[in-house]
Amino acid sequence: MVQAQFHRLQIAEVVAETDQAHSLVFALPESLRDTFAYRPGQFLTLRVPVDGVPQQRCYSLSSAPDVDSALRVTIKRVQGGRVSNWVCDHLGAGDTVEVMPPAGVFTPPTLHGDFLLLAGGSGITPVLSIAKAALRHGRGTVTLVYANRDEQSVIFREALGELARRHPGRLRVIHWLDSVQGPPSQRQVEELVRPWSLAECFICGPGPFMDSAQAALQELGVPRGKLHVERFVSLPDRTSAPVQAVMPAASTVVTPVPVATMHGAALTVQLDGETHQVSVAPDETVLDAMQRAGVAAPNSCRAGLCGACMCQVTQGDVTLGENHVLDQADLESGWTLACQARPASGDIHLKFPD
Repeated sequence: MVQAQFHRLQIAEVVAETDQAHSLVFALPESLRDTFAYRPGQFLTLRVPVDGVPQQRCYSLSSAPDVDSALRVTIKRVQGGRVSNWVCDHLGAGDTVEVMPPAGVFTPPTLHGDFLLLAGGSGITPVLSIAKAALRHGRGTVTLVYANRDEQSVIFREALGELARRHPGRLRVIHWLDSVQGPPSQRQVEELVRPWSLAECFICGPGPFMDSAQAALQELGVPRGKLHVERFVSLPDRTSAPVQAVMPAASTVVTPVPVATMHGAALTVQLDGETHQVSVAPDETVLDAMQRAGVAAPNSCRAGLCGACMCQVTQGDVTLGENHVLDQADLESGWTLACQARPASGDIHLKFPD
């Protein structure tokens, strides 16, 4: 695995999708094409100098691999958001941005079969990527329920219409406007999506729509393994700008109370078919320890938000700091976040997904 690092990419084009949402289209050098290969539903981490201070944010790719020729992220302004507003106000074609390779687990296990996609606001970005990929490479149907405040806030309206015209009988787009219909309740979402509840389900977006949609699908009996949820949440400190976070479907999220360690720990890591032995200093995260030892551990936000560093504890104990990713079932299965995990026992074994 190549060590995650930032690369300078040039912006080829800035597209105003709505008054409040802009897309950045990147020119990708041939030498970086393998590095920036991605799966539908993933995100890029951008680092930009806001008021002279480097700030990192994760933004979903609205482009789809093997469908779109260029990498494209879409960014919606957030009231009071330092980074989203800076990006929309300051970046233009020809500018360069520090970008980390794609990451994220909000991705389909397969593109075959039927899909039910529910998006709220800017949550359309990874959902559009998944829809385009499924329509190109799969044979099933795609049903998209897209909720927005009003007609003016609908991102990709024309693109969605064009996709529906090109895939008659396979793509169904259902718009929900709060200004006309009011915010959708759980019961309304249940009745709306009931015919497609056997499909692979993806939900993305902020706000009450997310809670209603997730509760509705759980009530309809969608198996946990077929229900994929991603929320846009805020950083826990410094700013209130949104950062992408993956939230697997479940009712509660539990963050264990950190336990101070008097001594370090011996860490054994299984990553990409190799085993690494690493020492972890007291109160050091396992991600910091791995990087200090030269182990190329996957990571992105380093704030417990994006899920890029998810790994499983197979022996020993760790404590978890910020956690906006793992639910109770994940924790009980031994999953943790390397960027937030600290040793709570002297001998720890971790395994990263293949």
